[in-house]
Amino acid sequence: MAEHKKLMIVEDDALLSIVTEQMALSLGYAVVGKAKSGEEALRKASECNPEILLIDINLAGELDGVETAQAICELYMGIPVIFLSGDISHEIKRYASKVDYLDFLSKPVSTNQLGASLEKASQQEITLSQNAA
Repeated sequence: MAEHKKLMIVEDDALLSIVTEQMALSLGYAVVGKAKSGEEALRKASECNPEILLIDINLAGELDGVETAQAICELYMGIPVIFLSGDISHEIKRYASKVDYLDFLSKPVSTNQLGASLEKASQQEITLSQNAA
């Protein structure tokens, strides 16, 4: 099993944010930052240095999840991005493909689904760091 990494959750629904955080913690991941908007996520990302980004597509504020993920990926090249959305239409998935994301999870997310995605993200991050060495 891969070493568990530092996770940032960007979700504007307070209850879903808490539930997602509790699931991630139960899986052994460190939640180092949480944000409700894209703007807040950009400010906090530089403070918490996340290794995995778990982000809702639809966010409060000016920036949506895709735009926010693009900006964070520019700061942290290769950071694994896992999108969450209640809308899994082809249009949304096509829009999300503007970002090289690792996974796209449909809400509500189960602990097993989240765990599998986070494990893939941990493996990807390890591979990237090994390739950089």
